[in-house]
Amino acid sequence: MTASHRVPATGPGSVWPLCLRCSGVALDLGSARTRALVAGRQRVLDVPTVTFPGASAVRPIQRGTIVDTAGTARLLDRMLSRRLPRFGRPLVVLTAPVLGGVAYRADARTAVEVLRPRTVLTIPTARAVALAAGADLARPLLVVDIGAHLTEAVLLAQGAVFDARRAALGTGDLDGATTATQLIDAVVTMVGAMREQDGTSHTSDALRRGVVLAGGGALSPGITPRLAEGLGVRVTAVPAPHTAAVRGAATLLRSARNHPSLRGTAPPAAPTN
Repeated sequence: MTASHRVPATGPGSVWPLCLRCSGVALDLGSARTRALVAGRQRVLDVPTVTFPGASAVRPIQRGTIVDTAGTARLLDRMLSRRLPRFGRPLVVLTAPVLGGVAYRADARTAVEVLRPRTVLTIPTARAVALAAGADLARPLLVVDIGAHLTEAVLLAQGAVFDARRAALGTGDLDGATTATQLIDAVVTMVGAMREQDGTSHTSDALRRGVVLAGGGALSPGITPRLAEGLGVRVTAVPAPHTAAVRGAATLLRSARNHPSLRGTAPPAAPTN
């Protein structure tokens, strides 16, 4: 499956005022782990993506799909409600799987409403990874994100998504019938399909530059060198690859809080006596 998916730099217009003192949070919702960075703090919050509506844990996000929106909202409330200003209206920057589509972003926005956001911006996970890596987005870039239950291969051109593929496999499957070889083969197949169907030189240019690897798969022993061997190109894991997406979202959060399009017009000053 091939898709070209461009996400605007900003989301719906917000009301005044969006200021440096206003709260903000970057979010990366994963099938196995949910990670957040609250504005002004350095530590990444990292919790299992589970809810407890009954006697046993339930996973509200599965293989890049939000299957339980209310459960996801409960998870976010439990994770962040005490870490955000009680009466604040945070700016939220949310990563989204490139091929999650409109449905994923709509479900994610609904879940995030529990935080009473002032504005919600979405960013493709691959672009967030590229920001965390400090990559030059003026040149074609191939990002491979190997998560717990979902793997994406995304080709960026001028910072926008040019092509994207996904496989419902990840490191969480390696303790079952799936092997590391099958996971690597899936990535090689996706990249090969990109190369065959690309009517431009973007894929070839990106491969000559080398692949950027993120996600928990980049921490699995042997994955990086074996993927490089399978693709026949250099593969470089970003620093702290399991938190790269949320750190890239935090980069956008910092710049968005100062963006004129989100500031709006301040109200008139109150009369003085």
